[in-house]
Amino acid sequence: MPTAVNPAKPAGQSSAALLIVGGGIMGLWAAVHAERRGIDTLLIDAGRLGHGASGGVLGALMPYMPDRWDNKKQFQLESLVALEDDIAELALETGLSAGYRRSGRLIPLPKPHLRRIAGGHSRDAEAHWREKGRQFHWNVIDEPGAGWIDPSSGESGFVHDTLAARVAPRGLIAVLSAFLQRARHVRIVEGVALLGLEPTLGVARTDAGDIRFGHCIMSAGHSSFPLLGKLTADLQKPLGQAVKGQAARLKADVDPDLPVIFRDGLYIVPHEGGHVAVGSTSENHFDAPLSTDGLLDALLDAVRIMVPALARADVVERWAGLRPKAIDRDPMVGCHPDHPSVIALTGGFKITFGLAHRLAAIAVGEISGQALFASRMPESFTLTSHIRVASRKA
Repeated sequence: MPTAVNPAKPAGQSSAALLIVGGGIMGLWAAVHAERRGIDTLLIDAGRLGHGASGGVLGALMPYMPDRWDNKKQFQLESLVALEDDIAELALETGLSAGYRRSGRLIPLPKPHLRRIAGGHSRDAEAHWREKGRQFHWNVIDEPGAGWIDPSSGESGFVHDTLAARVAPRGLIAVLSAFLQRARHVRIVEGVALLGLEPTLGVARTDAGDIRFGHCIMSAGHSSFPLLGKLTADLQKPLGQAVKGQAARLKADVDPDLPVIFRDGLYIVPHEGGHVAVGSTSENHFDAPLSTDGLLDALLDAVRIMVPALARADVVERWAGLRPKAIDRDPMVGCHPDHPSVIALTGGFKITFGLAHRLAAIAVGEISGQALFASRMPESFTLTSHIRVASRKA
């Protein structure tokens, strides 16, 4: 994993126009946007960059279903398409690969009624999956092609969508970190945990001393929820929760161009280097947040049946982590209504990697006054909306 870049002086002596709390994928994208806008920035992380849910193995970039189109789906479509160019630009600047590929997705259709529904979705995709002069498709096919998914898993055919993509999570973290290694305006310190914020004073209390800030972006994953909650009066429920996910990485000699397979919450994601990632569970209740168990074993059993090429593939890594799920499920972005110097950037849950670059631009735009993309972000993504939901009495 990346090491600290541009180390700051001791936290007790630090100050910055912008403090970013959390070195996961959202915090790193925010630091990139801050650097490009020339904002004096300090990013702190309680551990190492990407040590949390961002440092997993899956990397599936999946679009919403193309039916019942709304501004949330439109925002995600624009973000997913823009991500390809954003990553390519960073890869060119750093000379590193993020393992990005628009490989598409296969979805087996085991029942006849699912094929009828998929036909309707195909028409929806033709109407809505258009962006930057490109048309993406939701094709209903009879056969998936030889050598990948077992044809019997789709008795009524398959969907092959051409919008889905994948990225190597650790590869993207490495690319973002490499960009920041040459930053002029961003300093990063690992191993510094935030204890609390006093926004009226512009002070962050950490286990390494106080940090003075003009604005603070809270991007510490699920740890952001209680910290933001302490600043919010009259909450009836927490702003969010941690959801455990388990995944694995297999060693398999498969073509990295093969599409992602998705069925009933299970993803099978080919990557470069002869690896395939599989996952993940969604556990709201758990005893051991960072350990794997029989739930992952069950996923692996399903994978080996559905994909014959993986039947004897060795498991080279078992992974578990905690993803941030905001109370209203959507990402949580924007200024705190009572403390506008504090800006939320968290809660992406399963869609973080596909939206983080755009959401981070919006969060940083709150500071610079350049509201790039903010007008297109769904209102349900805002911190204010989540606070409204958490303040309702049962």
